[in-house]
Amino acid sequence: MAGLGVVSGGARFVVVLGGVFAVAVALWIALREGPLRVARRPAPATRAWVCWLLAYALLGDALLTSALAGGPDEADELWRPATAALLALAFAVAPAAWCAHLFAVRAGGRLRTSRGLDEFAASARPLLLGVVTLFLAALGALLAAAHALLGAAPGGTSALTGAWALGALLLLARLLGVYGSTRAPALLLAAAGACEVTALCLVFAGRLPGCEAAAVPVTAAVDAFGPGAVPTAVCGAAALVLLIHAARTLALASAHAGPGDAP
Repeated sequence: MAGLGVVSGGARFVVVLGGVFAVAVALWIALREGPLRVARRPAPATRAWVCWLLAYALLGDALLTSALAGGPDEADELWRPATAALLALAFAVAPAAWCAHLFAVRAGGRLRTSRGLDEFAASARPLLLGVVTLFLAALGALLAAAHALLGAAPGGTSALTGAWALGALLLLARLLGVYGSTRAPALLLAAAGACEVTALCLVFAGRLPGCEAAAVPVTAAVDAFGPGAVPTAVCGAAALVLLIHAARTLALASAHAGPGDAP
Protein backbone atom coordinates (compact mmCIF):
# COMPACT_ATOMS: atom_id res chain seq x y z
CA MET A 1 0.00 0.00 0.00
CA ALA A 2 1.59 3.24 -1.08
CA GLY A 3 -0.65 5.43 1.05
CA LEU A 4 -2.18 8.70 0.11
CA GLY A 5 1.19 10.40 0.05
CA VAL A 6 -0.35 13.75 0.89
CA VAL A 7 2.81 14.97 2.59
CA SER A 8 6.10 15.32 0.71
CA GLY A 9 9.17 17.48 0.33
CA GLY A 10 9.45 20.43 2.68
CA ALA A 11 6.01 19.73 4.09
CA ARG A 12 7.23 16.31 5.26
CA PHE A 13 10.06 18.00 7.15
CA VAL A 14 7.54 20.25 8.90
CA VAL A 15 5.39 17.23 9.74
CA VAL A 16 8.41 15.43 11.21
CA LEU A 17 9.27 18.43 13.39
CA GLY A 18 5.65 18.66 14.43
CA GLY A 19 5.67 14.97 15.28
CA VAL A 20 8.78 15.35 17.41
CA PHE A 21 7.19 18.27 19.23
CA ALA A 22 3.95 16.30 19.68
CA VAL A 23 5.84 13.36 21.15
CA ALA A 24 7.72 15.61 23.56
CA VAL A 25 4.60 17.45 24.75
CA ALA A 26 2.49 14.31 25.01
CA LEU A 27 5.13 12.48 26.99
CA TRP A 28 5.74 15.45 29.28
CA ILE A 29 2.05 15.78 30.11
CA ALA A 30 1.28 12.08 30.38
CA LEU A 31 4.33 11.16 32.43
CA ARG A 32 4.00 14.02 34.92
CA GLU A 33 0.25 13.86 35.47
CA GLY A 34 -2.48 11.27 35.38
CA PRO A 35 -2.43 7.46 35.51
CA LEU A 36 1.04 7.16 33.95
CA ARG A 37 2.71 9.27 36.62
CA VAL A 38 5.41 7.57 38.73
CA ALA A 39 6.56 8.58 42.18
CA ARG A 40 10.26 8.37 41.31
CA ARG A 41 11.67 9.84 38.12
CA PRO A 42 13.48 7.35 35.87
CA ALA A 43 17.25 7.41 35.98
CA PRO A 44 19.01 9.56 33.35
CA ALA A 45 20.35 6.43 31.68
CA THR A 46 16.83 5.03 31.31
CA ARG A 47 15.55 8.28 29.81
CA ALA A 48 18.50 8.26 27.40
CA TRP A 49 17.67 4.74 26.23
CA VAL A 50 14.02 5.68 25.70
CA CYS A 51 15.14 8.65 23.59
CA TRP A 52 17.38 6.35 21.58
CA LEU A 53 14.53 3.86 20.99
CA LEU A 54 12.28 6.68 19.76
CA ALA A 55 15.07 8.07 17.58
CA TYR A 56 15.63 4.63 16.06
CA ALA A 57 11.90 4.32 15.38
CA LEU A 58 12.16 7.59 13.45
CA LEU A 59 15.45 7.16 11.54
CA GLY A 60 16.86 3.72 12.31
CA ASP A 61 15.30 1.79 9.42
CA ALA A 62 16.59 4.30 6.88
CA LEU A 63 20.08 4.18 8.37
CA LEU A 64 20.10 0.38 8.44
CA THR A 65 18.86 0.11 4.86
CA SER A 66 21.48 2.58 3.67
CA ALA A 67 24.25 0.83 5.61
CA LEU A 68 23.37 -2.55 4.09
CA ALA A 69 23.52 -0.95 0.64
CA GLY A 70 27.04 0.33 1.26
CA GLY A 71 26.13 3.85 2.43
CA PRO A 72 25.30 6.26 3.74
CA ASP A 73 27.07 8.40 1.17
CA GLU A 74 24.84 11.46 1.37
CA ALA A 75 22.83 13.20 4.07
CA ASP A 76 19.60 12.47 2.18
CA GLU A 77 20.11 8.77 2.84
CA LEU A 78 19.93 9.44 6.58
CA TRP A 79 17.02 11.87 6.54
CA ARG A 80 14.22 9.53 5.50
CA PRO A 81 12.16 9.49 8.67
CA ALA A 82 9.40 7.04 9.53
CA THR A 83 6.99 9.88 10.19
CA ALA A 84 3.93 7.66 10.45
CA ALA A 85 5.49 5.60 13.22
CA LEU A 86 6.47 8.66 15.25
CA LEU A 87 3.08 10.35 14.98
CA ALA A 88 1.24 7.14 15.87
CA LEU A 89 3.41 6.70 18.96
CA ALA A 90 2.70 10.30 19.94
CA PHE A 91 -1.07 9.86 19.72
CA ALA A 92 -0.82 6.47 21.44
CA VAL A 93 -0.03 8.24 24.71
CA ALA A 94 -3.77 8.94 25.11
CA PRO A 95 -4.93 5.30 24.90
CA ALA A 96 -1.96 4.30 27.06
CA ALA A 97 -3.13 6.65 29.81
CA TRP A 98 -6.70 5.41 29.46
CA CYS A 99 -5.58 1.76 29.67
CA ALA A 100 -3.47 2.51 32.75
CA HIS A 101 -6.46 4.20 34.37
CA LEU A 102 -8.73 1.28 33.48
CA PHE A 103 -6.28 -1.20 34.96
CA ALA A 104 -5.92 0.81 38.17
CA VAL A 105 -9.69 1.16 38.66
CA ARG A 106 -10.54 -2.45 37.86
CA ALA A 107 -7.63 -3.87 39.85
CA GLY A 108 -8.54 -1.71 42.85
CA GLY A 109 -12.15 -2.90 42.68
CA ARG A 110 -11.13 -6.54 42.50
CA LEU A 111 -8.71 -6.08 45.38
CA ARG A 112 -11.59 -4.87 47.57
CA THR A 113 -13.93 -7.67 46.57
CA SER A 114 -11.50 -10.61 46.43
CA ARG A 115 -11.69 -13.10 49.27
CA GLY A 116 -8.01 -13.98 49.16
CA LEU A 117 -4.68 -13.25 47.55
CA ASP A 118 -4.92 -16.17 45.13
CA GLU A 119 -8.35 -15.06 43.96
CA PHE A 120 -7.07 -11.55 43.33
CA ALA A 121 -4.03 -12.80 41.42
CA ALA A 122 -6.22 -15.04 39.27
CA SER A 123 -8.39 -12.05 38.28
CA ALA A 124 -5.59 -9.49 37.93
CA ARG A 125 -3.61 -11.39 35.28
CA PRO A 126 -6.43 -11.59 32.70
CA LEU A 127 -7.19 -7.94 33.42
CA LEU A 128 -3.59 -7.00 32.62
CA LEU A 129 -3.60 -9.02 29.41
CA GLY A 130 -6.89 -7.43 28.38
CA VAL A 131 -5.59 -3.92 28.98
CA VAL A 132 -2.41 -4.57 27.01
CA THR A 133 -4.46 -6.07 24.17
CA LEU A 134 -6.70 -2.99 24.08
CA PHE A 135 -3.66 -0.72 23.85
CA LEU A 136 -2.06 -2.78 21.09
CA ALA A 137 -5.31 -2.67 19.12
CA ALA A 138 -5.50 1.11 19.51
CA LEU A 139 -1.84 1.53 18.54
CA GLY A 140 -2.32 -0.71 15.52
CA ALA A 141 -5.23 1.44 14.36
CA LEU A 142 -3.18 4.61 14.83
CA LEU A 143 -0.27 3.16 12.89
CA ALA A 144 -2.55 2.11 10.04
CA ALA A 145 -4.17 5.56 9.91
CA ALA A 146 -0.81 7.35 9.96
CA HIS A 147 0.53 5.04 7.27
CA ALA A 148 -2.49 5.75 5.06
CA LEU A 149 -2.13 9.50 5.57
CA LEU A 150 1.63 9.91 5.20
CA GLY A 151 2.50 7.08 2.85
CA ALA A 152 5.05 4.29 3.14
CA ALA A 153 7.97 4.60 5.53
CA PRO A 154 11.56 3.87 4.38
CA GLY A 155 11.23 0.35 5.74
CA GLY A 156 7.71 -0.18 4.39
CA THR A 157 5.13 -1.79 6.60
CA SER A 158 7.89 -3.52 8.59
CA ALA A 159 8.66 -0.13 10.15
CA LEU A 160 5.14 -0.09 11.56
CA THR A 161 5.57 -3.47 13.23
CA GLY A 162 8.73 -2.16 14.89
CA ALA A 163 6.83 0.85 16.23
CA TRP A 164 4.03 -1.46 17.39
CA ALA A 165 6.50 -3.58 19.39
CA LEU A 166 8.15 -0.45 20.78
CA GLY A 167 4.77 0.89 21.92
CA ALA A 168 4.10 -2.34 23.80
CA LEU A 169 7.51 -2.15 25.46
CA LEU A 170 7.06 1.46 26.53
CA LEU A 171 3.56 0.83 27.92
CA LEU A 172 4.64 -2.14 30.02
CA ALA A 173 7.74 -0.35 31.26
CA ARG A 174 5.71 2.65 32.37
CA LEU A 175 2.90 0.58 33.85
CA LEU A 176 5.39 -1.31 35.99
CA GLY A 177 6.99 1.97 37.04
CA VAL A 178 3.62 3.30 38.19
CA TYR A 179 3.44 0.44 40.67
CA GLY A 180 7.00 0.85 41.90
CA SER A 181 8.80 -1.74 39.78
CA THR A 182 11.58 0.14 37.99
CA ARG A 183 14.57 -2.19 37.88
CA ALA A 184 13.26 -4.67 35.29
CA PRO A 185 11.93 -1.96 32.93
CA ALA A 186 15.24 -0.09 33.09
CA LEU A 187 17.19 -3.26 32.29
CA LEU A 188 14.92 -4.27 29.41
CA LEU A 189 14.85 -0.79 27.87
CA ALA A 190 18.64 -0.68 28.02
CA ALA A 191 18.91 -4.17 26.55
CA ALA A 192 16.58 -3.30 23.66
CA GLY A 193 18.47 -0.10 22.89
CA ALA A 194 21.82 -1.85 23.11
CA CYS A 195 20.66 -4.56 20.70
CA GLU A 196 19.65 -1.94 18.14
CA VAL A 197 23.04 -0.27 18.47
CA THR A 198 24.72 -3.67 18.12
CA ALA A 199 22.77 -4.46 14.94
CA LEU A 200 24.01 -1.24 13.31
CA CYS A 201 27.56 -1.84 14.51
CA LEU A 202 27.56 -5.37 13.09
CA VAL A 203 26.60 -4.07 9.66
CA PHE A 204 29.44 -1.55 9.63
CA ALA A 205 31.86 -4.08 11.13
CA GLY A 206 31.03 -6.45 8.29
CA ARG A 207 32.80 -4.08 5.89
CA LEU A 208 36.16 -4.72 7.53
CA PRO A 209 38.42 -7.28 5.86
CA GLY A 210 37.81 -10.72 7.30
CA CYS A 211 34.74 -9.60 9.28
CA GLU A 212 32.11 -10.10 6.61
CA ALA A 213 30.37 -12.75 8.71
CA ALA A 214 29.52 -10.19 11.39
CA ALA A 215 26.82 -8.64 9.22
CA VAL A 216 25.28 -11.93 8.07
CA PRO A 217 22.57 -12.28 10.79
CA VAL A 218 21.32 -8.71 10.35
CA THR A 219 21.48 -8.94 6.56
CA ALA A 220 19.53 -12.20 6.53
CA ALA A 221 16.82 -10.80 8.83
CA VAL A 222 16.43 -7.62 6.77
CA ASP A 223 16.35 -9.54 3.47
CA ALA A 224 13.63 -11.81 4.82
CA PHE A 225 11.44 -9.38 6.76
CA GLY A 226 12.61 -5.83 6.01
CA PRO A 227 14.58 -3.37 8.17
CA GLY A 228 11.77 -3.27 10.71
CA ALA A 229 12.70 -6.82 11.69
CA VAL A 230 15.38 -5.47 14.02
CA PRO A 231 13.19 -3.27 16.25
CA THR A 232 10.32 -5.75 15.99
CA ALA A 233 12.42 -8.63 17.27
CA VAL A 234 14.32 -6.60 19.85
CA CYS A 235 11.42 -4.60 21.30
CA GLY A 236 9.01 -7.50 20.93
CA ALA A 237 11.25 -9.82 22.93
CA ALA A 238 11.81 -7.19 25.61
CA ALA A 239 8.07 -6.48 25.80
CA LEU A 240 7.31 -10.19 26.16
CA VAL A 241 9.74 -10.50 29.07
CA LEU A 242 8.22 -7.43 30.71
CA LEU A 243 4.72 -8.81 30.19
CA ILE A 244 5.66 -12.02 32.00
CA HIS A 245 7.25 -9.97 34.77
CA ALA A 246 4.21 -7.69 34.98
CA ALA A 247 1.84 -10.66 35.14
CA ARG A 248 3.66 -11.77 38.28
CA THR A 249 4.35 -8.38 39.85
CA LEU A 250 1.04 -6.64 39.23
CA ALA A 251 -0.93 -9.69 40.37
CA LEU A 252 0.36 -9.12 43.90
CA ALA A 253 -2.06 -7.34 46.21
CA SER A 254 0.81 -5.38 47.70
CA ALA A 255 1.39 -3.65 44.34
CA HIS A 256 -2.08 -2.09 44.50
CA ALA A 257 -2.38 -1.39 48.22
CA GLY A 258 -2.56 2.30 49.06
CA PRO A 259 -0.81 3.95 51.99
CA GLY A 260 -3.84 3.49 54.19
CA ASP A 261 -4.59 -0.10 53.24
CA ALA A 262 -3.98 -2.92 55.63
CA PRO A 263 -0.98 -5.10 54.81
